[in-house]
Amino acid sequence: MEDRKDEINSGKNISEGENLSSETESAQETESNASAPSVSDDGEYHFVRPEQNLYEDAEFVPCGEATEIPKYYVPSEKKPKEEKPKDMKAAPKSKKCFVKLACACLACALIGGAVGGVVSWKVLDNNSSTPEATSKPISAGTSGASVSTKPSGTTDIYSLGCKQAVGITTEVTTTNWFGQTSSSAVSGSGFVVTTDGYIVTNYHVIEAAYQRNYKVSVMFYDGKTYDATIVGVEEENDVAVLKIDATGLTPVVVGDSESIQVGEEVYAIGNPLGELAFTMTTGHVSALDRKITTNESPSAINMFQFDAAVNSGNSGGPLYNAEGKVIGIVTAKYSSTGVEGLSFAIPINDAIDIANDLITNGYVTGKAYLGANIDSRYDSVYANYYNMPEGAYVFSVESGSCAEKCGLAAGDIITKLGGNEVKDFNDLDSAIRSFKAGESAEITVYRKGGYKTLHVVFDESKPNTESNGVNDSGLSSHNPFG
Repeated sequence: MEDRKDEINSGKNISEGENLSSETESAQETESNASAPSVSDDGEYHFVRPEQNLYEDAEFVPCGEATEIPKYYVPSEKKPKEEKPKDMKAAPKSKKCFVKLACACLACALIGGAVGGVVSWKVLDNNSSTPEATSKPISAGTSGASVSTKPSGTTDIYSLGCKQAVGITTEVTTTNWFGQTSSSAVSGSGFVVTTDGYIVTNYHVIEAAYQRNYKVSVMFYDGKTYDATIVGVEEENDVAVLKIDATGLTPVVVGDSESIQVGEEVYAIGNPLGELAFTMTTGHVSALDRKITTNESPSAINMFQFDAAVNSGNSGGPLYNAEGKVIGIVTAKYSSTGVEGLSFAIPINDAIDIANDLITNGYVTGKAYLGANIDSRYDSVYANYYNMPEGAYVFSVESGSCAEKCGLAAGDIITKLGGNEVKDFNDLDSAIRSFKAGESAEITVYRKGGYKTLHVVFDESKPNTESNGVNDSGLSSHNPFG
């Protein structure tokens, strides 16, 4: 048994999984053939529903497990109220009359000053919430000065949306093998959140521009176009913030996505197909708390479902309620033959908290970071073969990280983090996201034939890490054989 453990530690015999890969590809080909239309005995075509689900725009796929998604925004603590000034001690008495007279005048002055101080303190106390309320660039329930009345109908919502929604275009340049270059436009939508030009959209709308420094343009309903800079992105929640050089804009009224109910009307305004600018579609909220993941990230995004028609290009646009308030960001559509009316939006409460952090700090603060390199080859097949538990196999530990400080080492198999069972890389990643930086947790690891419990205090995830392949949770998936 020890020989087998040495083999997994040294990477030997693990290439036997190549046979599993070929069997998987054969099974996938069989499933693909099964999803094609077939002709029955009656001579009619019958469509067999395909197994693969495709979400347009960001290539979203449904999450197999209901992972709880943390809200990474950490509000600042309220400042304590100022204490009332203490009464001044009386001045010592003097034997001389003119000193008594001076003391009497001074006492009157002190009394008047104390009364004025109390009045001033009361005024300041009543307004003590003002600095806290204005500390966030975007606040719930706020709107532009030009919006004075609530919309009375669908046409009013559309008129309002045309002032607040924008089209977003990125010019992508590619070069082929012969050195020839070509350009194409990637289009999406967004909406104004401040009067001075901050705009919220989906990360996948400007992903190519962010990674390759392409130009981003923002277009308004009146035809005005601005060059935009990317303020910050949160890839794992698909939120990005842009900034244009403009003032006097009409920002959206931020609603409360926690209060939405299934069945209420919603209105999507966006740029479908990148050509039909400022299209409005209507529908209803279909379901709440759907967990959606992307192919690029194992972490799930909390969304709600609605049935208004959306297409590629609608991504990043606002989803209004009947009061003309934005309650979500249009993000994904279920795409499959014979399936209609399955669209998804990121709740505005989550998106605005992230956007505020991006504007204020340039990244989302308070996210937990571990710092471990996980061997992606280790799965249930190898666990059974080597008679070891399922878990996340630690290939290496980042120097100076909290993983190293707590005693985590190469060769450990993480089986539990806090109250979360860990069976693979994805489970560990989801478990870390349930914590914030500075919080502590117990890590259960399998080491040399026995279990050991470690105590970790999470570091904070910082942007632009130099570790190759490390995600926001401080994890990387390692496979030395590709």
